[in-house]
Amino acid sequence: MRSAWLFLLPLTLLSAAEKTVNDGFGDLVLVPAGAFKMGDNFGDGESRERPVHTVELDAFYIGKHEVTNADWRKFRDDAGYDDQKYWPGGRVMPKDQIPYWTQPNNHGGGTPDSDQYPVIGVSWDGATAYCNWLSAKTGKKYRLPTEAEWEKAARGTDQRRFPWGNTIDRDHANYTGAQEFDTVRAIGSYPQGVSPNGAHDMAGNLMEWCNDWYSRDYYTVSPKKNPKGPATGAYRVLRGGSFFFESQDLRSYARSAAWPSFQAFRMVGFRVARDR
Repeated sequence: MRSAWLFLLPLTLLSAAEKTVNDGFGDLVLVPAGAFKMGDNFGDGESRERPVHTVELDAFYIGKHEVTNADWRKFRDDAGYDDQKYWPGGRVMPKDQIPYWTQPNNHGGGTPDSDQYPVIGVSWDGATAYCNWLSAKTGKKYRLPTEAEWEKAARGTDQRRFPWGNTIDRDHANYTGAQEFDTVRAIGSYPQGVSPNGAHDMAGNLMEWCNDWYSRDYYTVSPKKNPKGPATGAYRVLRGGSFFFESQDLRSYARSAAWPSFQAFRMVGFRVARDR
């Protein structure tokens, strides 16, 4: 029995280590392969969040935290920032068009002691450029999560309303009224609000870009296996609510959208996904 235990031990350690990885740009947590039911199973959402439908996903990694000012600064200060190949359509966003960077009240990345706050005001184009640059830097395939991946990472497989369960209070998330001036909080400020797979701040703090084009009726035609959203559209999906939302709008299945080139919105950030 002793020899059998020693044989199994390295496999156990490998499996545990694989649950969190880091390529030098922040921790990623593993979301295992498998099916989950996506959509509003509580009846308290919008029609665009129905019907509930079963989705089967391959395993993937997702950022343990939203992309921080420190993460973004690595991209911003790198020569690759101005390389058109990383930007959708080759349109590089001037650095001074990212608002709030120099605002202390919003913990902008150009202000002191702001490294552990999420970067805000980045467009979908900018978030995608960051992922493309990160892929080149690490040799791994980084991208924005699909809408289905985001929801599974946020709520797991038991159809809970929020990442931690079915009720909400201020110990779990950053939503309107949490501070005298509603704004973002540092990553990891709500350890009680962690998702089943170990991701933080997937409710409140910031709305987060997903890779998908948005369609309010997509759930009626969504493929069961690894859905990636409509082929075309005008808007990209946003998920997660924000510090300026009411608590009920932080539901893990709530859907929002915005123009991909949309700037100057301090309630929007993003987190990365990575192929396994």
